[in-house]
Amino acid sequence: MSDQVRHPHEEAPYGDAPGSHVLDNPALASLTGPHAHFAEKRGRVLRYPADVSPWLAMPDVPDAGDWADLAALAGPGIEVPLAGYTGTVPDDWEITFHIEGVQLVDDGIAAAPDPEAVRLGPADVPEILDLIERTQPGPFLPRTIEMGTYLGIRREGALVALAGERLHPPGWTEISAVCTDPAVRGQGLATRLVLAVAHGIRERGETPFLHTAARNTGAIRLYESLGFRLRRRTAFLAARPAER
Repeated sequence: MSDQVRHPHEEAPYGDAPGSHVLDNPALASLTGPHAHFAEKRGRVLRYPADVSPWLAMPDVPDAGDWADLAALAGPGIEVPLAGYTGTVPDDWEITFHIEGVQLVDDGIAAAPDPEAVRLGPADVPEILDLIERTQPGPFLPRTIEMGTYLGIRREGALVALAGERLHPPGWTEISAVCTDPAVRGQGLATRLVLAVAHGIRERGETPFLHTAARNTGAIRLYESLGFRLRRRTAFLAARPAER
């Protein structure tokens, strides 16, 4: 399969119409598609198991019943991550975290396997969690590794770089958990792993995409130099029911 692939259902950059594309609500598309076996459901609200991922998913235009189901599914007083949600949060909820984000998609990246990359498994999770704690690329839980393929690079036996797969809407796979031990940064290890993970996604006939914070301009420039392009602006927020 050629690595110069365009997804047949790509839309123009900066698409803002909710529900017009599976990437507009990727958690919902994942939990009703390839990741349906993970789904815990209440009404129209779905979530991953708490030890797999913090992601929850609601309909594109949730109603009051959906918000009530979201609160019940999350549990009393629990902060709920609403990554990608750009609608209105009800008055009886309080936003506890909010940053602007971007979603980038493969636009002809030079994906390639890496001879130094090794596939990681459940036995590697303690090392992964240690690297995640030191680098803070985003949430990684004890069973996150079950969401897809995770690749790492080791130096003198120690895990020093990581990248893997997270959300899995039909036809697409998100690249996530990209991080490098501070002691070996500047060697291009994360870039190599992103390209290696992208290669595996391409080999399945799917298209890579990823998210990052809008303020992370260095990462955005790097991803664009690799062949990703900005598809849409989004948001990462969390909220919880307001105390009464």
